[in-house]
Amino acid sequence: MTAKQIEGVLEPLAELRVKVFRDWPYLYEGSLGYERSYLRRYAESEGAVVVAALAGKQLVGAATGQPLAGEVAEFRDPFEDAGFDPATIFYFAESVLDAQWRGQGLGHGFFDAREAHARALGFDRAAFCAVIRPMDHPARPKDYRPLDPFWRKRGYLPVEGLTVGFDWPDVGETASSRKRMQVWMRDGLLSGAG
Repeated sequence: MTAKQIEGVLEPLAELRVKVFRDWPYLYEGSLGYERSYLRRYAESEGAVVVAALAGKQLVGAATGQPLAGEVAEFRDPFEDAGFDPATIFYFAESVLDAQWRGQGLGHGFFDAREAHARALGFDRAAFCAVIRPMDHPARPKDYRPLDPFWRKRGYLPVEGLTVGFDWPDVGETASSRKRMQVWMRDGLLSGAG
């Protein structure tokens, strides 16, 4: 998407993020104001991408990404501390998909499109983060299925000891608290290796 096209999906994407991220494992008590501000980076950041899934004209899902070097220092620092050069990593920020559209291959499509974008920019390595929540968390759905097998099948592996922290309020809370997120990474985008 061009910057102008990205501008056109920012408002519905902000609404979708607030809706989807209320669920497990994010439990995010989001606000549209914050989301609008946060998402603006994709219209302004060189190399950023927004992959939109539309049902007619309705946005039902989206995935975002940008070169890791364009992220805020607080986010980049753990990568640097672990010996990774942010200039060599394309970061897959979020994937959000309305629940009724899950299980239809759109998740693969999100990864395919972001990987193709990263390759086109010359990146051989991609990374994303997954929220870490305790297995016995009271809000964890009994039928929850972790996405780890899906990510591993696509060639991504958790980087041992590499986590980043983000602050957000959990559902029903007004104050933000630090959440740890596990970094997953894949090398070999340019060669197609997993």
